Formats: sequence, C-alpha cells, structure tokens
Amino acid sequence: MQDLNASSNTYSDGVIRQFSIMAVVWGVVGMLMGVIIAAQLVWPELNLGLPWTSFGRLRPLHTNAVIFAFGGCTLFATSYYVVQRTCQTKLFMPKLATFTFWAWQLVIVSAAISLPLGFTQGKEYAELEWPIDLLIAVTWICYAIVFFGTVGIRKVKHIYVANWFFGAFIITVALLHIVNSAAMPAGFMKSYSAYAGVQDAMVQWWYGHNAVGFFLTAGFLGIMYYFVPKQAGRPVYSYSLSIVHFWALIFTYMWAGPHHLHYTALPDWTQSLGMAFSLVLLAPSWGGMINGIMTMSGAWHKLRTDPILRFLIVSLSFYGMSTFEGPMMAIKTVNSLSHYTDWTVGHVHSGALGWVGLVSMGAIYYMIPRLFGQKQMYSIKAIELHFWLATIGIVLYIAALWISGVMEGLMWRAINADGTLTYTFVESVKAKTPYYITRMVGGLLYLSGMSIMLWNVIKTATSGKAAINAIPAVTAHA
Repeated sequence: MQDLNASSNTYSDGVIRQFSIMAVVWGVVGMLMGVIIAAQLVWPELNLGLPWTSFGRLRPLHTNAVIFAFGGCTLFATSYYVVQRTCQTKLFMPKLATFTFWAWQLVIVSAAISLPLGFTQGKEYAELEWPIDLLIAVTWICYAIVFFGTVGIRKVKHIYVANWFFGAFIITVALLHIVNSAAMPAGFMKSYSAYAGVQDAMVQWWYGHNAVGFFLTAGFLGIMYYFVPKQAGRPVYSYSLSIVHFWALIFTYMWAGPHHLHYTALPDWTQSLGMAFSLVLLAPSWGGMINGIMTMSGAWHKLRTDPILRFLIVSLSFYGMSTFEGPMMAIKTVNSLSHYTDWTVGHVHSGALGWVGLVSMGAIYYMIPRLFGQKQMYSIKAIELHFWLATIGIVLYIAALWISGVMEGLMWRAINADGTLTYTFVESVKAKTPYYITRMVGGLLYLSGMSIMLWNVIKTATSGKAAINAIPAVTAHA
C-alpha cells in the first residue's frame, strides 16, 4: 500500500483504510463471542469446565470487543475521514495518527489476552487493568491532538456539525476514562479503585452511562451527520436543529448516570436527579433522530435501491426507539420491574445492534470503495443480504429479551397470599430458556451478516488499489 501522506495535496487515508478493515475484523470476533456466551446461557456445558472459557470471563471480552474494538475502530476511521473532507486538509501529524492505529490494536489484543485470564477491575465497560488503562489514555490524547490539530489547520472557516459531535466525544471520553480509572496499583495486573463504596458506584455509572452517551451516541451521531446527507445526496434537514441537538444532548447526558443505581445506597435525591435528566434526554435525542430521517425528504425513493442508505436510515429508527425506551426505564416505578432483568439487556442491544451496528456498517460500506479506488462495493447483493440478516437478527434478539425480561421481573415480584414468593429463582431461569434460544438465533443471524460484510470488504479492497484522494482545489461546504 503506497504512502499517501508524502504528497501535500492528498488526504491521509492510509490510516483510515487500516482502521476500516480492522473494524470489520473485530466486529466479527466480538459478535462471535456474543453468540458463544448466548449459547452458554442455554447450554452451560459449553463453558467446557475451564476458567478461561467461562461466561464470566468471555462476557467482558465480548463487550470490550464490540464496543471498543469494532466501535472504536469505526469511530477512528470515520472521524479521520470526515474531519479531513469537511476541513479540506490532510490530517495533522499523520504519523501520530498511524501511532493511534497500532496503539489501539495493542489495547485490543491486551484486552483479548488479559480478560480470559481473569485480570479485571470488575467495572462495567472499564474492566481492563491499570497498564492497559494507561495505554488507552496515551492513545486517546494522541487521537485528540490529531483530530483537533486537523480542525485547527482547516482551509474553511466553518466547522461542520459532525466535527462538533466527534470533538465532544473525544474530550468527554478522555475525561470519563481518566477519572473512573483512577486506581492504586497493587502489582503488574492488579489495582484497587481510588474510590470506595457508594462513591465508587456513582463514579462508575457516571462513566458507564456516559460511555453509552458519548462513545456510543455522540461519536456515532457525528457519523450520522456526515454519511446520511452524503449517501442521500441531500443537505441536512435543519442545520439549526443540529446545533440545538448538539448542545442539549451534550449538556443533559452527563447527569443521567444515577438512573443505573435506583433503589441502592445512593442518596434518593441523586437517583431522582438522574431520572429527571434521563427524561429530559428524550427531547434532544428525538430531535437528532428526526433531523437525520427528515434529511431523506425528496430522496425517499432511494431506499428501494440503495441498501447502504437503508442501513443508515434504519439505524436512526433504532436510535429513536432506544432513546425513547431508555428514559422510560429510568422512571423509578418502571425501573423496579426492569432492573437486573433481560429487559435491560434487550434495551442495550437495541441500541448497540440497531443504532451503533447499522450506522457503522453503512458508513464503512460508504468509505471502503472510495478508499480503495472502486466505484462501489464488490457485491451489492451481499449488502442487501447483510441488511436483512442484521435487521431480522436484531428484531428476534430484542423481542425475545423484552418478553423474557418483563416475564422475569413479574415472576420475581409475584407473592402468594401468605407473603411468600410464588416462584423460586430457578423457576424464573427455566422459564427464560426458549427466549434465550431465540436470542442466540438472532445473534447468529447478525454474526452471519457481519461475516458476509468481511468477505465483501476484503474482495473490494483486494480487487483494486489504494485510491489517492486529492484535496479539492476549490473549497466547498461539505
């Protein structure tokens, strides 16, 4: 692959090609882990009686692989792609950008080795031990230097809204990671949190919910605001709404974390504050969803023939659904039924598979041909097949867990006339078995679609050569 950074009038696309390919590779790996642990819940003997292959160790491997390997590589690729084209300049310090690629892959491989071995801090989405946390912090600071440096040397006065979302995501994730990962090392791969008791729980869910709010929402909204208008061939429906959407979402999201700690030792006023901010979140979330979908005005007919656009628009439908469901589940009375049940897992995956997954796939399908000098992906029919496998897989997955979760919550709270529990815990577990099988089938369909995507991406990348994408001589509004 030739070095495109040597020329002053070409974009720095080499690192974007690397991140794009690895996003798909890690997507397959992460989703495979998901299917394996889903099968373990139905057939526990698939744990193989080994500590390294137990559900408790493979589950954090699955979440880290899907969120930080697949999602992270997608965000690096798309942000580097978008910031260059909207700023009409190549990346600031392209060699540092290349460093972020190799450092991020080292983070992922370190996680893949350490988590099955049982090295963990036991924090949701923040399981990795302190040496890896330090590497993440260094990589992220370098990422910020490249991204904001590129914005700083832009050739156009305007900063496109997608870059606002990418910028907010980069700054906030750095803050979240550094604060929540504060720990006292007690050995090479052992540490103790700097916080204790309820403070530790509060900081963790301030981090945990905002990992969803910024890593899995703000960053991917940056993707939406660039790739939906591009693929639809239409301007953003309302630029004013996009600015309101940005400020309302960024301010509100930071304070919603306590809704993860309803009915715990966290002070009641803090729980109620988290619930209130969660309900307010509905407005900016739906504002962004409507803005993205209404961008299709005058171009709805393209959905019949354009599977890439279908990925992007259906992802927005799932974004709207998930951001309605989330605030509802934050209401204390609803939460008393839903929390600790499969309903929560269904909600997370409607956002992860439906919103994050589909918008990532649409963006990568958009970029790959342009990065490798092709007019289109190797197989459009394969994209069509991927879309239907993914969509059907998501529906099976989340519907099964919604039903299972509500049933589970109702069984837990059912009480006989004499005050004893109607069902034992084991009975509630047994009742969920058919829904767990359905969930596994849905995950298998989703994995199959991702595997087809990997084949399609490799065929597209290898059937041509790396494209030299020149910076336009005449700058234009992106």
